[in-house]
Amino acid sequence: MKTTWRSASLAAGTVAVLALTAACGSESGTSASSQNVGATAPAGGIAGVGSGYGAAGAAASASAPAGVGAGTGTGAQPAGAGELAVSANGELGKILTDGAGKTLYRFDADTAEPPKSNCDGDCATAWPPVSADDVSAGDGIDKSLLGEITRSDGTKQLTVAGWPAYYYAKDANAGDTSGQGVGNKWFALTPEGKKAKSSGGSDVALAGLSVRKDPNLGEIVVDKNGMTVYRFLKDKAWPKPVSNCNGACLQKWPVVAPVEANDTKGVQKKGLMSFTRGDGVRQQTVNCSPIYTFAGDKAPGDINGQGVGGTWYAVAPDGKLVGAPAQ
Repeated sequence: MKTTWRSASLAAGTVAVLALTAACGSESGTSASSQNVGATAPAGGIAGVGSGYGAAGAAASASAPAGVGAGTGTGAQPAGAGELAVSANGELGKILTDGAGKTLYRFDADTAEPPKSNCDGDCATAWPPVSADDVSAGDGIDKSLLGEITRSDGTKQLTVAGWPAYYYAKDANAGDTSGQGVGNKWFALTPEGKKAKSSGGSDVALAGLSVRKDPNLGEIVVDKNGMTVYRFLKDKAWPKPVSNCNGACLQKWPVVAPVEANDTKGVQKKGLMSFTRGDGVRQQTVNCSPIYTFAGDKAPGDINGQGVGGTWYAVAPDGKLVGAPAQ
């Protein structure tokens, strides 16, 4: 760190829907830190991801992009940040970025008083710590809020108002904020060290169903935990939803439980309904097609179910199959 600043819900009810004949049948494919700036505090890491990482419990499948660094788990050098900057984001407002424009995040399972990181091992691979070395405060940043902690591997991690700072390995480009709201515990940092908030003014938490822009698949539907949602080619949507995934199939492809229509964001409302399966379980649909998650997806953003068996595909906001062969 440069000496320039060293001195300073899931809803249980059925979705309100249109009449079945109208809805179905159209398949169209902090407080300020108590840490003195420049002082160090031990990082109480947890082996593996541990509590708080929730659905993001396994390492992210994507490798760290250029500028973020790879292999930032315990024992590796965290990525450097250079001169920090304040960037304007259309949805989140002012957020903190590094010298290359990469978004910085904070983790709800960490603490600011005292400053402490609870992200080690696989967690630190998915969320590389930001190195405190060679960091300076750019315009609009109070250098007195910048500090550092000593992680369990001996490296120095940047803190902002006491909160340890991280990158998200799946942010491929400058300005990406795909880590925002992950697991309802990861949030972009504001210049003051607070959680970035949505344009609506509240901390971002995923709706029952929402849309995520995947770097490979484009816009796809995700559930309230940020997990990718899939459709099964052998299911039917017309004249009424029918699931052909039963028994052992459901162990690999759990159904998405019903969500309220007002608990969705960016998903087409037409055909957004739930139905009763043959086993008596209620299941959500998008454009009347039954939807599922994949047990092989371990973290938000994973798309390991895409194309499995040539019959399982991610779902577009309008209910179409993403990347499926023409039918």
